[in-house]
Amino acid sequence: MNRQTSDVHAFEAHATDADLDDLRARLAAARLPEAETVYRAAPDPRRWDQGVPLADLVDVVNYWRTGYNWRSFEKRLNQIGQFRTTIDELGIHFLHRRSARADATPLILTHGWPGSVAEFTHVIDELADPKSADAPAFHVVAPSLPGFGYSDKPATTGWGIEKIAAAWVELMGRLGYSKFVAHGGDWGGVITTVLGGRFPAHVLGIHTTTAQAPPGLAMDGLTAGERKWAEETRDFWGGPRAAYAKQQSTRPQTVGYSLVDSPVGLLAWILDKFAEWTDTENSPFETISRDRLLDDVTLYWLTRTGASSARIYYESHNSLDPELRVDVPSAISVYPRDIEKCPRAWAQERYRQIIRWRSPETGGHFPSLEVPQYFVKDLQEGLAAVLAAGGGRS
Repeated sequence: MNRQTSDVHAFEAHATDADLDDLRARLAAARLPEAETVYRAAPDPRRWDQGVPLADLVDVVNYWRTGYNWRSFEKRLNQIGQFRTTIDELGIHFLHRRSARADATPLILTHGWPGSVAEFTHVIDELADPKSADAPAFHVVAPSLPGFGYSDKPATTGWGIEKIAAAWVELMGRLGYSKFVAHGGDWGGVITTVLGGRFPAHVLGIHTTTAQAPPGLAMDGLTAGERKWAEETRDFWGGPRAAYAKQQSTRPQTVGYSLVDSPVGLLAWILDKFAEWTDTENSPFETISRDRLLDDVTLYWLTRTGASSARIYYESHNSLDPELRVDVPSAISVYPRDIEKCPRAWAQERYRQIIRWRSPETGGHFPSLEVPQYFVKDLQEGLAAVLAAGGGRS
């Protein structure tokens, strides 16, 4: 591969007025189902049992049509700095914010599904140029996964977690970052694990909120709390709550027609996950604003990536090499309401040099959106510990 910065080109996001008008027209003309059936007991504590309640969806749809401002988010993307480059014949979009600090370390942030680079736009400035001189600074790179956002949609199979990780090493090399640290959650956490395991010559260390142990480990010796984590994770993946993953890993094209054709269908599909996977009781908007969520959903809509993003499940679901081991320094944070919580005793079977382990008191699957201040501090401290353990910076 050719590692030339000349292969990197500036990019600006700008949706046409026609696309935004079309979105509002589709929202206004949406055909909605009847309300979910209710239990006789009142008040009903299980109103999300059948998915997104009609009243909640109507409220968000109305705001999306009449109050939400895409141009504000678009402006933020352009302010951070957007670029594209072609790797293995696929265009990759990424945000790139260089720090003003001479001691800054390159950092790649990888999102997952149903997330996007929208998960990081509000924390990048603090990571690049922290207010505290004692906090580490980073040259931040946040790519859009293949088939997500402004990255190209793969036309052939093969773009799974291993190929993506290799592409990230190539991307960082083109930017002049031969060595770097990495962070991710959800699919981004899996890709970050692959980065640490496959590319120790380039990866100084990792921080992840999605640690995955090798399969088949016994519960013997786990504490009561760790056993509860393991049981909850097993129940999640073995039960109906994982139906979305089964659908996207086996029939991404079929579900994709609805996600690309109907903004209400797309919203409901994503809102359901934000509601279920956040540290909230009745609504994801207890911790994440409607604007933040709609930044993410609108990005999916305007780029028509409902189907192409779902294909990461087809390519990579349950594909992490069971023999993969990560020997670079690792920092791991496990949030209490996440869908997948790995006991430390299991994690250390894969991550052989866990430098820092944290179990925050609050937060779920989207910590950068739910608890952004804690997330930034945890990431800074975790990566500082990783770099200290590794003996220096790039």
